[in-house]
Amino acid sequence: MPRYEFRCRPCGETFEVSRPMAESSDPASCPAGHEDTVKLLSTVAVGGSSVGAAASAPAPSGGGGGCCGGGCCG
Repeated sequence: MPRYEFRCRPCGETFEVSRPMAESSDPASCPAGHEDTVKLLSTVAVGGSSVGAAASAPAPSGGGGGCCGGGCCG
């Protein structure tokens, strides 16, 4: 189940709530009982290196390169 981070405006407490994605926008009370909270924007950092055949496969060649395979990207 996804975890969402909230911040309480009155006391400044930051807390997490686990809930289904369908309820992600629902309001949440802080642990101290305050109702004036705001959902924080979470960022996910993905790092590391790719493993497997796709990481070592050569780039496809198809007549010109570029972002779309040639011609339309100038």
